[in-house]
Amino acid sequence: MSASLSAGGHRSLGWSLALLAFAQLIVSLDLNIVFVALPEIGAGLGFSEQSLQWVVSAYTVFCGGFLLLGGRAADLLGQRRMFVFALALYALSSLVGGLAWSPGVIIVARAVQGIGGAFLFPATLSLVNRLFEEGPRRNRALAVWGGAGASGLTLGSLLGGVLTDTFGWSAVFFVNVPLAGIVALAALAVIPRDPPRHGGRSFDLPGALTVTAGATLLVTVLVQGPEAGWGSTGIVACAVLSALALAAFALIETRSADPLMPLRLFRNRSLAAAIATTFLYMGSFGALPYFLTVLFQTVNGYSALETGLAFLVPSLAIAAGTQLGERLATRLGTRRTLLLGWGLGIAGTVAIGLAASPGAGYLALVPGLVVSGIGQGITWTGMWIAAASGVAPEEQGVASGMASTALNIGNAIGLAVLIAIANAGTGGQEGELLRAAMADGARTAFLLAAAGIGLGGVVALALPRRARRPAACAAA
Repeated sequence: MSASLSAGGHRSLGWSLALLAFAQLIVSLDLNIVFVALPEIGAGLGFSEQSLQWVVSAYTVFCGGFLLLGGRAADLLGQRRMFVFALALYALSSLVGGLAWSPGVIIVARAVQGIGGAFLFPATLSLVNRLFEEGPRRNRALAVWGGAGASGLTLGSLLGGVLTDTFGWSAVFFVNVPLAGIVALAALAVIPRDPPRHGGRSFDLPGALTVTAGATLLVTVLVQGPEAGWGSTGIVACAVLSALALAAFALIETRSADPLMPLRLFRNRSLAAAIATTFLYMGSFGALPYFLTVLFQTVNGYSALETGLAFLVPSLAIAAGTQLGERLATRLGTRRTLLLGWGLGIAGTVAIGLAASPGAGYLALVPGLVVSGIGQGITWTGMWIAAASGVAPEEQGVASGMASTALNIGNAIGLAVLIAIANAGTGGQEGELLRAAMADGARTAFLLAAAGIGLGGVVALALPRRARRPAACAAA
């Protein structure tokens, strides 16, 4: 893209970025908007305590499983085209979710919603990377896009609390219908048309099917293992089938003429480190809203609305962190930016864990929420800058799909593992003993999440010390 855009071109790009950021906000909101509503969903539809997690995991697993296919579809069929299609699918599945009358219906609706998210996320991210050239301008665009996404992870809990308290749990699904519809229509008028399509390339459907099956079975093991028993026949069978499916996926990718996940892209050091970073990010930072919700609602007895309001502080901290991340990445480079973000995340998350107890007030948590939130925002922006660096425009979709696949699978695995560990000491407890056990479990989860954040800092060391500035940016 030319560095000398007209004023009209700048305005057009500004509107496009605003629309893409709003779409990303919708996706991120939906990751956590149902957390606060889970008790009402469970009571209203008759879920068991362990199976209720599938309202969250069905979305995460199917989104993670189809992200690579979504990224390739954006490259082959057009980013704007897939953006609009995904929003329409999102709106339809959200409508079914709000009308759900049984556990099976809402889980299927969440799974389809996850597929919509799988096509929407890489289309949105690759549009940002195509419309803004690598360097400071793209960094600023990713900060706006990332600010909407990272803030949505906690704003979802706020909005979920308000909607659930006012209208009931179905409102957390119905709200997506008009939002997604408006963005889809506006995209046709605002976002530039897709460039001519490349011919002679395929979607690698066998790869998509095997990686989706493998991921789904893996999370089934992690979610159902604590209840069914790790040595039970069903859990062992799922684990074996998952390993076989993922091995088949790896074999298919080495032999496919048009692989879903081209292995040569791993030679891009920045992208490879970013993929590992996104996995650890959602396996650690991404699990925090769930355990904060447990702490607020179950341990401290907050209402859904009070729980939502409690997420205002971390939401503002994350939003501030994303904007700071853009400035740091431009001045210091991506590597130093991520190291700072991970470091602040460790300090803040440890502080949250130490303050988590049945008798502790909200103010005791605020310092940790602020520091962890700023670190989370800095890391979010930095990791997407790293994922886009050095990737050709025609492969931005699949690169985005690779990084976001790791993001979603990391969330599913991290959340399942931490929930299993946190709930280990709650069996047979009631009343105050149960509240104390759940507080202890949440504290353990926060400290383990901090350890995962520390692993992210180690991965950041693999990034180049300072990325070479593209020639196009020098003229900007």
